[in-house]
Amino acid sequence: MKRHTGQSDAARHWRPATQAVRGGTARSEWGETSEALFLTSGYAYDCAGDAAARFAGEQVGMTYSRLQNPTVEMLEKRIALLEGAEACRTMATGMAAMTAALLCQLQAGDHVVAGRAAFGSCRWLVDSLLPKFGIETTVIDARDTTAFEAACRPNTKVFFFETPANPTMDIVDLAAVCGLARSRGIRTVVDNAFATPALQRPLEFGADIVAYSATKMMDGQGRVLAGAVCGAQEFIEGELLAFIRNTGPTLSAFNAWVVLKGLETLDLRIRRQSDNALAVARFLEGRVPRLLYPALPSHPQHNLAMAQMAAGGSIFAFFVEGRAQAHALLDALELIDISNNIGDSRSLMTHPSSTTHSSLAEEKRLEMGITEGMLRLNIGLEDPADLIDDLDRALGRARL
Repeated sequence: MKRHTGQSDAARHWRPATQAVRGGTARSEWGETSEALFLTSGYAYDCAGDAAARFAGEQVGMTYSRLQNPTVEMLEKRIALLEGAEACRTMATGMAAMTAALLCQLQAGDHVVAGRAAFGSCRWLVDSLLPKFGIETTVIDARDTTAFEAACRPNTKVFFFETPANPTMDIVDLAAVCGLARSRGIRTVVDNAFATPALQRPLEFGADIVAYSATKMMDGQGRVLAGAVCGAQEFIEGELLAFIRNTGPTLSAFNAWVVLKGLETLDLRIRRQSDNALAVARFLEGRVPRLLYPALPSHPQHNLAMAQMAAGGSIFAFFVEGRAQAHALLDALELIDISNNIGDSRSLMTHPSSTTHSSLAEEKRLEMGITEGMLRLNIGLEDPADLIDDLDRALGRARL
């Protein structure tokens, strides 16, 4: 690679829109303007001594694409710049990122405090996987900062939570919770997939580690799977790297290239989708029994959300009368797709109780606030008037 432009001092002072387009770029001797796609599993050396020196860490260069790849490295540098982090490592999926961010720093006898409202697989990590390794877990209502404090033990090592939470849109007071954690020597791991660094940067509020499903808004067009973990260089290279090197949740070069292209329009997309979501949410609020969207004054944590986020994001939840009516509404849609994905440029709606959170016991879903009448709606880049027309028709057919 001939020239790096992404991690220079100048790049760190670029504004986010510039970083999203140019951050991390490294050009080969051909001088390509678009990031090159390096489809290779290994690398050749000029001599045996060079190979030995690279493996010993004495020579700069790449050894194997499970550890380094030029295209993947560009993405990692770009995400780190957008996040304001010292370093980033990417992985094959968002859940690989969440799992690695936790397991790389925990061991038997440690304790984790986790927010109860989370993606179903994240709850499975806390409820089922971590205890198998002798790691104790306590699930709390993360909206209540005092609940974190009350759950702390001498062996508490990590606070793990999502804000806004999936799908209940719970908001966590980042400054208060991260401040509490730091005062007790506890690390915070924040799932920031709903907001992305374009709307919220948890590190600025004192978070230690930020994890992503880059499948969502970072790709933004429903094409590939990817995950990312951002934090201090010491954590990323000193703790996380050993875990991913030896367990292998590697992001493919092609998927990294696709996400790089997605990041170029992240700021434009998420702000337009936030505007669209606000328009649609205002319409729905008068038609359904209850709606949760951080940018609406009716959200119980509206002021906190708007103090932490630049906009409300593309996702919200609303409630109807039970599963039958929820499914009837979904089946009546003509424009909006029934899909469990989020962050797509297309509008998508799902019934969490029977899809994304169906693996959880009913009592856990209810504890999280996920009822049979809850629907989660990802607003895309369509004209919001068309989305409102589609919802208006579907609501009428579902007798709402």
